[in-house]
Amino acid sequence: MSDTPDQEAVARVWSAMYDLVLRQEDRRKEVAETLGVSFFRVKALRRLLAGPKTMRELTADLSTDKPYTTLMVDDLEQRGYVTRSVSPDDRRSKIVTLTPAGTAAAEAAERILARPPRSMLALDPGDLATLDRIMTSLRTPS
Repeated sequence: MSDTPDQEAVARVWSAMYDLVLRQEDRRKEVAETLGVSFFRVKALRRLLAGPKTMRELTADLSTDKPYTTLMVDDLEQRGYVTRSVSPDDRRSKIVTLTPAGTAAAEAAERILARPPRSMLALDPGDLATLDRIMTSLRTPS
């Protein structure tokens, strides 16, 4: 027996996981429609749940560029989701902070994204236990 995974089986399983998470019940679309902003803006709000960030930190967290981060933060600020203030440590740096409305929106997004797909809720308990064991092993570094 070979220790090399069956590449076709790996591709099939990955395709099924991708389909389950990103196609069957597209939570990203649901979140964006619920909050009325792009999922990328939702991602920014969720990153800010951990606490205020400088524009530079937010740009790095989102793997985007400074001009796009500025556009996005401008939009979120106009919607009342964030405020921008001057850093007390470096007057050239701006700090982005969630407003109460932004916190509520980010928390709503978290609740939607954390909701399991209906098909998982319908799994046989034994199958769910097996899937739990497998997913735990995939999350744990070797």
